Amino acid sequence: MRSLLFVPGDSEKKLEKGFGAGADVVIVDLEDSVAAANKSAARTIAKSFIASQRQQTRSAIYVRVNDLSTGLTDDDLAALVPAKPDGIMLPKSNSGQDVQQLSAKLRVHEAENGLPDGGIKILPIITETAAGVLAAATYAGASARLAGLTWGAEDLSAAIGARAARDERGRYTDVFRLARTMTILAAGNAEVAAIDTVFPNFRDMSAFEAECIEAERDGFTGKMAIHPAQVPVINAAFTPSAEAVKHSQAIVEAFAAAGNPGVVGIDGKMVDRPHLRLAERLLARAKAAGISV
Repeated sequence: MRSLLFVPGDSEKKLEKGFGAGADVVIVDLEDSVAAANKSAARTIAKSFIASQRQQTRSAIYVRVNDLSTGLTDDDLAALVPAKPDGIMLPKSNSGQDVQQLSAKLRVHEAENGLPDGGIKILPIITETAAGVLAAATYAGASARLAGLTWGAEDLSAAIGARAARDERGRYTDVFRLARTMTILAAGNAEVAAIDTVFPNFRDMSAFEAECIEAERDGFTGKMAIHPAQVPVINAAFTPSAEAVKHSQAIVEAFAAAGNPGVVGIDGKMVDRPHLRLAERLLARAKAAGISV
């Protein structure tokens, strides 16, 4: 998952545009982008549209449901699981226990709809509450459905009373950089993908590109988008370069040829096993992006 594009579930026009944007994942949103009065209509529109796109799109289809505390999650799942989404995005997840609770609900809905047990994945947003940030380590082993971890700043701002998430230079303040860091570490601990949060100002493509490059550098493997124009920038930033793929392949081959020792020499430099692990991860990302390795 490199690019994950949010699309409001109550707009057929925006859904059609979103599914044509080339994102790796289209997230059909039933939560923040849908007004309370439109929730029921959004479920109907989203279900119909997903069913129509199921065999036509190369994008994986996820649905962002309303969080577990709202009392709306069961209605969301009842309406959308029959459309066979690839995954569910869980907002305001407070811990791995929330993932387990959602997983149990999904198991029932999968059984009722004749779907494979465990086939629908879960992608939780883990930093939208203070409790969520503090419980980041609890996702390891929470569920085999766990596809990755991602984070959000806007809801966390409201939860802690922060007037802004970024400083005058556009950089995240310390609290939000901590939330970002905890997401990377939690994803590494759980051995799943780390997905960076959205960049709200979709007109500032220069700053957006810089943030994508920084996120990839720090260990994120993808980023969420709120506008189709952001998708190509994300895909470019998170797709390993031909040079990086070649170098990583050389490391893997050198270790294999030497019988997988602790250290090998490549081009006059000593390379140890952490470098091998990095190389293997990059090659896995390249393969997922459709690059021949």
